[in-house]
Amino acid sequence: MMYKVLIVDDHEFVCDSLAYALTSTDAFEVAGKLPSAAQAERYCKELRPDLVLMDVCTEGGASGLDAAKAIRGKFPRIKIIVMSGFDEITYASRAKEAGAHAFVIKSRSMDFFAQAAAAVMRGETYFPQEKMIPTPEGEIPLTRREQEVLRLICRCLTNKEIAKELFISEGTVKYHKANMMAKMGFTKSAELAIYVVSNGWINPLY
Repeated sequence: MMYKVLIVDDHEFVCDSLAYALTSTDAFEVAGKLPSAAQAERYCKELRPDLVLMDVCTEGGASGLDAAKAIRGKFPRIKIIVMSGFDEITYASRAKEAGAHAFVIKSRSMDFFAQAAAAVMRGETYFPQEKMIPTPEGEIPLTRREQEVLRLICRCLTNKEIAKELFISEGTVKYHKANMMAKMGFTKSAELAIYVVSNGWINPLY
């Protein structure tokens, strides 16, 4: 059986490399290539692909994670592999929550992408082991909820906005912030945000 694939990535070389790797298996045909996730939902409606390879960060600032969630909501038959060139700690879990079937870092070989695509079409999933922000020796890692709060802090959201986004109280937000700063050794949340963003653990733009 030949599966139709839509590739969403704003780097032409990546699109061409993925297309070659997949079509070389004789199991996939490329139905289309897009630079921006903003058009992915419309193209899924028109092309009806079996699989979408979706970059997290695409042209014009469009989020592949948001697009993946929208596509899965409207076209549950379509399978999605989210990919990124950034080894950001939240991407894999957020891709899974969006309904994607796999998350692959772009540093993996093209053969690995082809294998992952074949596995997903067989009904399998692939998500790498969850990463954690390194904490000082002796301190327990940040919890999943603390990392969610921290990601929103990095986006410059207020306590009230974070509470609304996560459906928790402002008091709970303050509690998580205090815990994070104690674990990481910071006195201000802004300093912690700068630290994790500068080290590449969180990308506030996506």
